[in-house]
Amino acid sequence: MKPRNCFKSKLVLFIIQILILSLFMLIFQYNSQTEFTSSISEERKSIIQLLSNFIMYSNRFGFMYVCFTWILVSLIPIFIFKDFKKAYSMNLLTFFFPNFFFYVFYYRYSETDFTALFPSLIIKTIILGITIVITSIGLSLILKFTKCFKKETKEENLKQIELQSKITCHNCGTEFNSVPKYCYNCNNLLTNELGERIGNKK
Repeated sequence: MKPRNCFKSKLVLFIIQILILSLFMLIFQYNSQTEFTSSISEERKSIIQLLSNFIMYSNRFGFMYVCFTWILVSLIPIFIFKDFKKAYSMNLLTFFFPNFFFYVFYYRYSETDFTALFPSLIIKTIILGITIVITSIGLSLILKFTKCFKKETKEENLKQIELQSKITCHNCGTEFNSVPKYCYNCNNLLTNELGERIGNKK
């Protein structure tokens, strides 16, 4: 399997995105401060808190941090697939898993807190999900537009070069797409020894 095709695997992309999110979490020592009023084991608290750190925020810094990290990892499928449908579907897939397990574990092991906080939790999830979708579609379309613009510019430059290389024999009117020394039709001299054009441009 080619390296590029390997990166196009959804499983590989998912692992890369989660690893990058985890790395940023360690660097910034981010903690979303999930509330636990009921008594549950420290191990379960740690798991729920870890999942919460991927997707939840409790203040302005938390919102900026979570949005920044998710937008950053959203760029990976955009540059690999170069298609907004594949990009946002991959990003939503990655976004779905930590959300799913966070809600499941939080509900199962801290039902009281989950019930009390559910409205605010779901609003935060929806806001972050919409941000990811808009970012994925917007950046994919910008990348596509930039690529098309560069392609059009390249084609236009090639056309200009092609037009510049066209000459017409001033003796018989034969048109050439190159710069020959003699006209193959009437043997008229078209270029001198220095390669300067003698024929007339069309």
